[in-house]
Amino acid sequence: MGDLKILTRRRPAITSPFEQMDKGNGKNQQNRLCLLASLSAFFWILLLYFHFVVLGGRTGGADESSTVRLQSNPPVVVESRIPVPVPVRVVEEPPRPKIAAAEEEVITPHVTEQQPKTFPFMRALRTVQNKTDRCGGRYIYVHDLPSRFNDDMLKECRSLSLWTNMCKFTTNAGMGPPLENVEGVFSNTGWYATNQFAVDVIFSNRMKQYDCLTNDSSLAAAIFVPFYAGFDIARYLWGYNISRRDAASLDLVDWLMKRPEWKIMQGRDHFLVAGRITWDFRRLSEEEGDWGNKLLFLPAAKNMSMLVVESSPWNANDFGIPYPTYFHPAKDADVFAWQDRMRKLERKYLFSFAGAPRPGNPKSIRGQIIDQCRGSKVGKLLECDFGESKCHSPSSIMQMFQSSHFCLQPQGDSYTRRSAFDSMLAGCIPVFFHPGSAYTQYTWHLPKNFTTYSVFIPEDDIRLRNGSIEERLSQIPPEQVQIMRENVINLIPQLIYADPRSKLETFKDAFDVAVQAVIDKVTRLRKNIIVGRTEYDNFVEENSWKYALLEEGQREAGWHEWDPFFSKPKGESAGDGSTGSSAEAAKNSWKNEQRDQK
Repeated sequence: MGDLKILTRRRPAITSPFEQMDKGNGKNQQNRLCLLASLSAFFWILLLYFHFVVLGGRTGGADESSTVRLQSNPPVVVESRIPVPVPVRVVEEPPRPKIAAAEEEVITPHVTEQQPKTFPFMRALRTVQNKTDRCGGRYIYVHDLPSRFNDDMLKECRSLSLWTNMCKFTTNAGMGPPLENVEGVFSNTGWYATNQFAVDVIFSNRMKQYDCLTNDSSLAAAIFVPFYAGFDIARYLWGYNISRRDAASLDLVDWLMKRPEWKIMQGRDHFLVAGRITWDFRRLSEEEGDWGNKLLFLPAAKNMSMLVVESSPWNANDFGIPYPTYFHPAKDADVFAWQDRMRKLERKYLFSFAGAPRPGNPKSIRGQIIDQCRGSKVGKLLECDFGESKCHSPSSIMQMFQSSHFCLQPQGDSYTRRSAFDSMLAGCIPVFFHPGSAYTQYTWHLPKNFTTYSVFIPEDDIRLRNGSIEERLSQIPPEQVQIMRENVINLIPQLIYADPRSKLETFKDAFDVAVQAVIDKVTRLRKNIIVGRTEYDNFVEENSWKYALLEEGQREAGWHEWDPFFSKPKGESAGDGSTGSSAEAAKNSWKNEQRDQK
């Protein structure tokens, strides 16, 4: 027993875990709960940080659809069931981790700058920026047409007119035979018996002297088509069917459309010249008895610009250029000398008129004008009729114009007449009775403010009210007459065609003005194409005559005081841009070609 007691006393005291837990139930249990809560909070904070910062940062450049897919993942659902409240604090987003270039390209392949559109004519436009290139923005490319479109016609010059042997008028680069200065009316040089319909040849030969020709069409500000359109139609107007009349035009268009130059702008940078009035190229139907050919109604030709001596007020693809006069100076000094001479002339007539009546045209005021000239002591009349007439003598016509302050220019068989340019060449102030005779026609060559160089008397003032021309012109003060005449004389250089075999140095002639106008037109079109806009708002082709009269900044044509002059007679087509009366006028102009200087 004694030994047993001793053993019992030496045995160490042992306590169970439960007893220890009970004993330490205070402090230890509290520490463990805090540890578990901290671990739980840390886990959820880490999970939220990974979801919103890491994953959210890597998808920042992705599209919306990617973001939607990420936000629908399970972590978002778990987030809504978080049992431990976590204080939310607004903080700045930490900087995104740097991503390798290759990796970034994969993540955001579509985030690139939109490349600007390029056009085939951009190189031509950029030539303007080269300040060392004197031809920058002025280059002209000339199509090398087959000879059937030009030179072959000159070889058959006897067939170019039913009444006139045109062979002599195609000599000297289209100027015709030299004029003798027997009466001292002309200068000693530079004067030729030029046919009024010879612009085709004159212009084409003048183009050969243009100082900015190029063989590289990609540099061209415009492209010239040396087709003798006027001579072509002149051959077949009388006694030929419409197939023959249209043949060369259709052939030309077919040839052009196969060229690579055409494809750049579908011909909208192309231009050609026809030394006739527009109505010769605007046949309305396929009836054999209808007048002219349909060149200007061909879809391809509608894209081109055609320069004619009389344009249509209702169409946008033709433009008026001056009729040729008898004066074709070879150097600037010839122009200066002529201008000085016109300033010093003694003018004994207040007004004058050269022409014949039009008894078959009830709207013509020529008969009344002739009567007023006959009844005036200050008026001069040069009557024109069939057979021999002083109207066919350039010296007689120019001598009368040089002796007059004002020269009357009523409509001929159509709106315009060559006489208007002959009179201004003589320093005579033109008097127009219809705006279509000059003001809406030659907007490239004449000032927009027509009162600075001409007098306008509406036809109705003569036709209906029998107004006195002498009285109207006598009311203009002499000082104003002097100013107007000086303006006319200053216009002379840009109204004449210089000798095609030479070139003026300081003056811009009618050719230069026309070419620059075409270049400006094409350049504006190209720039508008680049920015995707049109030159005018709500463009109406039937109102084409109005747009050149708009003031700077105007983009829409509205009502105009000249609307009554260009309203079409009842029953005539309003959509095709031509009228039956205009076609009839074209036919009459041919019949009267030998009667006066139209």
